[in-house]
Amino acid sequence: MTIDLPTPDQPLNIGTRGSPLALAQAYETRERLSKAFDLPFEAFNIVVIKTTGDDRTLIDADRPLKEIGNKGLFTKEIEEAMLEGRIDIAVHSMKDMPVAQPEGLMLDCYLPREDVRDAFISHNVTRIADLPSGAIVGTSSLRRRAQLMNRRPDLNVVEFRGNLQTRLKKLEDGVASCTFLAMAGLNRLKMDDVPKTAIETDDMLPAVAQGAIGIERRVNDERAAQMLAAIHDTPTGQRLAAERAFLEALDGSCETPIAGLAELDGDTLRLRGEVLRPDGSEAHADEISGPIANGAEMGKTLARTLLDRAGPGFFDWHGA
Repeated sequence: MTIDLPTPDQPLNIGTRGSPLALAQAYETRERLSKAFDLPFEAFNIVVIKTTGDDRTLIDADRPLKEIGNKGLFTKEIEEAMLEGRIDIAVHSMKDMPVAQPEGLMLDCYLPREDVRDAFISHNVTRIADLPSGAIVGTSSLRRRAQLMNRRPDLNVVEFRGNLQTRLKKLEDGVASCTFLAMAGLNRLKMDDVPKTAIETDDMLPAVAQGAIGIERRVNDERAAQMLAAIHDTPTGQRLAAERAFLEALDGSCETPIAGLAELDGDTLRLRGEVLRPDGSEAHADEISGPIANGAEMGKTLARTLLDRAGPGFFDWHGA
């Protein structure tokens, strides 16, 4: 089926948040589409949309995400714009994406995944183990908070809201001794000067879909479907199918500390998962391996294993 490609006069509208990282991801999407279809950048229009998660009054208040409204915090307004026809596709950090899309929208395009690891950021030390007892650690991630408190309950963890640049500024101002960021974001922004140490996944399992960019479209938009199929990275899609099935079976959101990572080795997929209480007092981890085609089912199986081990009410606990 032949499609009408976008032109400078009638560009494809790409929706995104306005943070430097979000824009970098939108630019990467534009570049890949431009190259795939031999189109000028002018055939694509980057549309910045402010989401609830970008509200400065909420960010600066250092309120936990669960008090602001977790699911769709960084996506709701963008998806509304697409349903209304103001944008054609939307570029998302996949770790921000709810596991279910609104009716009429779908996700079936992922760009090649970046480094999945967390980065330990500090001007004073290079490892979590080197932090003195009582050191102040800043993070807005319930997963990172729970993992850290599980391993180092002697540390003092404080809320650290804001985009990448905001958190780095807070660190420079001495609000905390260290913080955590995603290696993927630092790499995409080419921030080589940030004092970072990559944390191996055996030491801190990352968030589900960390390092992955997803591109959302309308279900009935055949042009967008064909264009996005040309830049879709199959291995990333296979990994995320397992990870997001794992998350969905756990009913994961920003309120529940969950970590998960799928990796490919030939025709085999290995999925690791971890669930924690928000204060880190209890953690359960396991893994499963099998054929790549069974990734989604393995995700569900691993989730059931961890839920059975954790017991009833594990995610109902709100003592953090």
